[in-house]
Amino acid sequence: MFDREILERAEQVLDACRARGWRLATAESCTGGLVAAALTAIAGSSDVVERGLVTYSNEAKTALLGVAPGILAAHGAVSAESAAAMAAGALARAPVDLAVSITGIAGPGGGSQHKPVGLVYLGLARRGGPCRTERWIFAGDRTAIRRAALVRALEWLRETAQAP
Repeated sequence: MFDREILERAEQVLDACRARGWRLATAESCTGGLVAAALTAIAGSSDVVERGLVTYSNEAKTALLGVAPGILAAHGAVSAESAAAMAAGALARAPVDLAVSITGIAGPGGGSQHKPVGLVYLGLARRGGPCRTERWIFAGDRTAIRRAALVRALEWLRETAQAP
């Protein structure tokens, strides 16, 4: 299902989290659970992966992650504010040390001048630390954009788990 590069990155995340005794959660929109699926494709991942939430609709973001309707109304689902609220919501609602979120426009439609197809925001929340976000514009078709978001999420999780 996943190529060697994705599986290697997923294994690196799991190893780095194990080394710290960390558990993690994912909150995904445009990737539809790809991060959780890549991590759980590795046997034994249940000691690190606590849960993965696919919150595709605004209603799911609010009901499952506690994203305030005001954030969605003011900034939209595809925004740094929503990505941060998604990651913080996953962290607050799960017994985990680390949570990653992804929200974006994978296309082929749905883009605009201000939010083009390929625009993706990632959020990362760490227990006891600040919530951070990243903004990316990935090129390619829907599959390429979702894959690029998956790869970056795995990289960011590994970097965070390996940081001092």
